[in-house]
Amino acid sequence: MKKIILDCDPGMDDSMAIVMAVKSEALDVLAVTTVNGNYPVDVTSKNARKVLELLGRTDIPAARGMAGPIIRKSPPDPFTHGKDGQAEAYLPEPSMPLADLDAVDLIIELVKANPGEVTLIATGPMSNIAMAMIKAPEIKEMIPEIIAISGAFGLNKYAFLNATGDTPQSEWNVYVDPEAAKVVYESGVRLVALGLDVATYFDVNFSDEDVKRLEESDKKEADFLANAIRFVKKRGFDAYCTVIDCMAVAYAIDPTLVETMEAHVGVETKDGLTLGMTVIDRRHHFVWEQLPLIKVGCSADCGRFLQMLLELVLK
Repeated sequence: MKKIILDCDPGMDDSMAIVMAVKSEALDVLAVTTVNGNYPVDVTSKNARKVLELLGRTDIPAARGMAGPIIRKSPPDPFTHGKDGQAEAYLPEPSMPLADLDAVDLIIELVKANPGEVTLIATGPMSNIAMAMIKAPEIKEMIPEIIAISGAFGLNKYAFLNATGDTPQSEWNVYVDPEAAKVVYESGVRLVALGLDVATYFDVNFSDEDVKRLEESDKKEADFLANAIRFVKKRGFDAYCTVIDCMAVAYAIDPTLVETMEAHVGVETKDGLTLGMTVIDRRHHFVWEQLPLIKVGCSADCGRFLQMLLELVLK
């Protein structure tokens, strides 16, 4: 089993990412850490614990993290996940306590206790991970890989059609805390950035038969997903919105689901039209090799992804 920490900002799609990670026999979830992003951190921390209790996994620690970006103020999210942040599923209030350590210190502790073994999966802004690297830079050599829903690289039409940040070509997680993303991108840790190019395919959609299977299941997590699909469709969005963050967990389970390439990428931190943009240098000549070299998702096998997701939710 691959040891992971899931750093997230639930959010309905982060909630489903927790479901996938916890239910997968390929992953050992050491902790769920939460951050400001889709909602304030008190809400995301509560929502993470709601999901863990729904799954009967209160043994997995949930730690509250950064309440805002490392430098700037947090922007309002133009996309709503509902009044409760979970597609208005209104799961029961959690009774499990937060971990004694905050998210930053728990990340540091777990990485040091398992050097070279803990993959970080980031489905929210990278504030917690960046702060952990700033506070304990020695952990950078102990992290084998970071898999992140991060960026938009313009590799296909989906990248900018589905831009989730509040600028025309940005992705929400980077846009919220571009300085944190810059720290992580430039850390030297192996980074797999699954941008909107692969995480927001319109092909990631559920058939009527899929929804029927979810609705007929006695699994609470299946009911949660079915409700989220109804919620986004009523608002005129496609069902992929409910499972964007699940792509990072799916990649951790089976990297062959996503085709990747190596590329030099920089993160724009200046205010204006391009704030939060992940600028990829694909030139044949005069490449800015001073930009960090990371792995970028190019295309995804949407059919296999959905099959994996449904099997985990329904099992």
